[in-house]
Amino acid sequence: MSLNAILTRIDDDLPASLDRLMTLLRIPSISTDPAYDDDVQRAAQWVADDLATLGVDAEIRPTTGHPMVVGHVGEGAPHLLYYGHYDVQPVDPLDLWTNDPFDPRIEDTAKGKVIRGRGANDDKGQMMTFIEACRAWKAVTGKWPCKVTFLFEGEEECGSPSLIPFLEANSDELSAPDIALITDTSRFDADTPAITTMLRGLLGEELIITGPNVDLHSGGYGGPAINPIRVLADIIDALHDDQGRVTVPDFYDGVPEISDEIMAQWNALGFDDAAFLRDVGLSLPAGEKGRSVLEMLWSRPTCEVNGIIGGYTGDGFKTVLPSQARAKISFRLVGTQDPHKIRIAFREMVRAKLPPDCSIDFKDHGASPASIMATDDPAFEKARNALSDEWPNPAAFIGSGGSIPIAGHFKEILNIDTMLIGYGLEDDGLHSPNEKYDLRSFHQGARSWARVLDALTK
Repeated sequence: MSLNAILTRIDDDLPASLDRLMTLLRIPSISTDPAYDDDVQRAAQWVADDLATLGVDAEIRPTTGHPMVVGHVGEGAPHLLYYGHYDVQPVDPLDLWTNDPFDPRIEDTAKGKVIRGRGANDDKGQMMTFIEACRAWKAVTGKWPCKVTFLFEGEEECGSPSLIPFLEANSDELSAPDIALITDTSRFDADTPAITTMLRGLLGEELIITGPNVDLHSGGYGGPAINPIRVLADIIDALHDDQGRVTVPDFYDGVPEISDEIMAQWNALGFDDAAFLRDVGLSLPAGEKGRSVLEMLWSRPTCEVNGIIGGYTGDGFKTVLPSQARAKISFRLVGTQDPHKIRIAFREMVRAKLPPDCSIDFKDHGASPASIMATDDPAFEKARNALSDEWPNPAAFIGSGGSIPIAGHFKEILNIDTMLIGYGLEDDGLHSPNEKYDLRSFHQGARSWARVLDALTK
């Protein structure tokens, strides 16, 4: 088998590949809006039918919400599980789109040709790169590179409520693969591919502090009456020290330092801290002292205040001393930090700072640990070298400041590590009007997967 022949097939088949993607993009599979339930089902059927044309034994599996598409094909090692999602985000505000979001088209831009439409990147365009690589492989060789299990979800954009129950109910069927593959991330930049190997976890907390039993006139009660906003401000101020470190007791338990090898890869990326901040109107890093921006984004935990509510917030002025003040606080977690232990420690710290005549209520908003991929698995270095052969710059193992819960679910429920290889760019406008996917991302994404499959099966 010649890898070059497969790559040539991908090149020659690009117009047909784009036609297939455009057909899928025209289906408005908005999972969060019941008005589009039939369209979500239609997208699931399209994916299953397309897999069937490749000889995949694909089935639409019902859930309590939108269906899963599961397929099995091929034989031999390694056994790969490929995950994607065929649902998309709503398109609001519609008036900011330059064209109908479900009438996709190829557009010329200053940076080259792009595929414009909802789902062009997230995740229809991304997942089709893998399918098109497999299509070319089958066309050239007459067989599959190895055993592949496909799992496509229809609820990723509405929180995946059916995913965990489905994985648990079908763990015997889905836990056999050696590794999972996901295409829902980005390249580091236009010429630098990446494998995301660290995903931060997320803990959400909301606290409501109550002082007096009613709002009070600040002229009549200001001074002798406790002000919940002041109490809340003191608590928030105490969450960080003057070095930018989080002060919740034992917060840094399980936070690792990055290896010299990974740090060298990050330093070689040439990331411009000043430009990163300048793009959003800032000039100085505000996190932990002595840490680079990439370190803070990819490998360090955070505590951030996401919202504060209290007193009168309408137009004009009202001299009110409020009965309540509340805040929403999130923690991004890394390494083996335990979100449940941090929640307990955070609440104990807050209660200890509460003065007399104040009470507090807490609301939790989820708790998921970080995901760390096993880069000592030789498959990761094989894939990194394969990606490096396709793009101008060498591929790097990078982190992600955000969270992709599915990777953690695969590890916890199926005991499978995940390799996250995506081809998007930061300006693709995921979840926003005028979402796009560079034609180069789609084309070279398929070529990249062919190279990775070749490397993993040798």
